[in-house]
Amino acid sequence: MATKQRSSDEKGIYHAPWEKAFDKVITPFEEFIHRQTTSGLLLMMTAILALVLANSPLAYLYQQIQHLNLGFNIGSWSLENSLHHWVNDGLMALFFFVVGLELKREILVGELANPRQAALPIVAAIGGMVVPALIYFIINPGGDAARGWGIPMATDIAFALGAIALLASRVPKALITFLVALAIVDDLGAVIVIAVFYTETISIGALTAVAIVFGMLIILNVAGIRKITPYFILSVFLWYAMYKSGVHATLAGVLGAFSVPARPKYNPDRFSDHVRELIERFDSSHVTGQSIMTNDKLRAIVQTLENGIHQVEAPLQRLEHAWHLPVAYLVIPIFALFNAGIPLQLSGIGQTLLHPVTLGVSLGLTGGKVIGIAGTCWIALKLNIGQLPAGTRFTQIIGVSLLGGIGFTMSIFIAELGFIHQPELLLMAKTGILFASLVAGVSGFIWLYLAGNRDS
Repeated sequence: MATKQRSSDEKGIYHAPWEKAFDKVITPFEEFIHRQTTSGLLLMMTAILALVLANSPLAYLYQQIQHLNLGFNIGSWSLENSLHHWVNDGLMALFFFVVGLELKREILVGELANPRQAALPIVAAIGGMVVPALIYFIINPGGDAARGWGIPMATDIAFALGAIALLASRVPKALITFLVALAIVDDLGAVIVIAVFYTETISIGALTAVAIVFGMLIILNVAGIRKITPYFILSVFLWYAMYKSGVHATLAGVLGAFSVPARPKYNPDRFSDHVRELIERFDSSHVTGQSIMTNDKLRAIVQTLENGIHQVEAPLQRLEHAWHLPVAYLVIPIFALFNAGIPLQLSGIGQTLLHPVTLGVSLGLTGGKVIGIAGTCWIALKLNIGQLPAGTRFTQIIGVSLLGGIGFTMSIFIAELGFIHQPELLLMAKTGILFASLVAGVSGFIWLYLAGNRDS
């Protein structure tokens, strides 16, 4: 070991134990897919854990923890909520923040930036939202149950990508890209639906404060402020103003993300010149055999190089990369743990599955997504609107439309908003979401596996 270490040092490289195992370089998109795959599996495990807790002797403790009150008190001002509400209203704002960052990137430079490429996933997403909502509304045309029409509109990107990424060797990458673009548009649709249709009361004063704070964020953007701290501070005030306005507080995450600058300080040519200049200074200041820890000039040059790297990256790009990990591995699983726990009564499961709300949600997510996504794509292609992703066939689009029926995170979130005062209907909606997501995930996986086999 010592000989090997000295050999590495003589070449100017030191390898710590296990370091090479972490040195594999992957593209940002592949890294994104990898994280969504892993987070999808973690999300599934957390949902199962929630179901086990809700149907075990620990069910009472599980409910008590959810209703535990936490808050802040400063003089006469106070903000207090149950732990369940803190997760849904506060923690999920980070999830919507990442959704907003992804939306902005896709619109500016991603799959939604090119009208020809964006056309098919956009119309597919619209069809995949409208048809499920119509199916639900046909089954539940009136009463309190009608408020759940938005539940089957959503697609869970973590679960869907987790399923399709397991088939990465059997499906073209362009199909995965298509699913990403579709899910991003789907998320935008869900955000609009939540903002417009799932707001009970509006406070004009608080909504005015939202507009003022958001305007201040835009001013920071236009002024060229790239430091993250001012955006963070204003976004906290934006969340509170949104919370008091009556519009769901998590939408502050989307607005905050849209205000993050997407233009870097340096363009690639300027950065390249800057790096060459720094490397020349680095070489001239370097003393052979001397550690960088004892060379102030070298340390200053390296710090300047690090600052330059941050300047060539857009703040939006840095934040999206930084927040994917905590959101995928902490925020969404915690949300699932607090929201997927539904008590199951096997003796009456048949009656539960035939309840109009359960039926509307499950049929909307399974049948509605297939008809909406695949059907709209078929019509769009016949009308020469958009084009199939490179190397894909329409049968694979059908497989993607089946995976689109995995609603989970966003569907449960909308169900919590729609049936906040109807616990029985909320229970039926969640049952439909879990049942439909299971059917959609399994059927979509099998369909794409067989379609890939026919292609090979």
